[in-house]
Amino acid sequence: MKKTILLIEDNEQNSYLTTFLLETNGMNVVTAADGATGIDLTKKLLPDLILLDIQLPMMDGYAVANALRKIESLKQVPIIAVTSYAMVGDREKCLAAGCNGYIEKPINPETFVAEISLYLTT
Repeated sequence: MKKTILLIEDNEQNSYLTTFLLETNGMNVVTAADGATGIDLTKKLLPDLILLDIQLPMMDGYAVANALRKIESLKQVPIIAVTSYAMVGDREKCLAAGCNGYIEKPINPETFVAEISLYLTT
């Protein structure tokens, strides 16, 4: 059965590349361009994994992760921050907000699917 990935990303080029890589590897991808839409879609879809940009309009990824972790039915859904924030402490801030993992942008197309697959249960 195909895994469903929710991608919350406002940059069209990043969204296109990520979607292409995941769909090429047999996954179903649903996208949201902002945090509020992402939260609504997550409640409806109950995806297998959420890829979350941190630098989002209106509601940043930290707030999105915090909001998602407060929803009982979503507590077990892995959230992976995919962000250009790569300073000392950024990884820890993502994990403290409720993310299970952290991947720096720009993503490496050769390793990206393997990296997120570690968080997908079979």
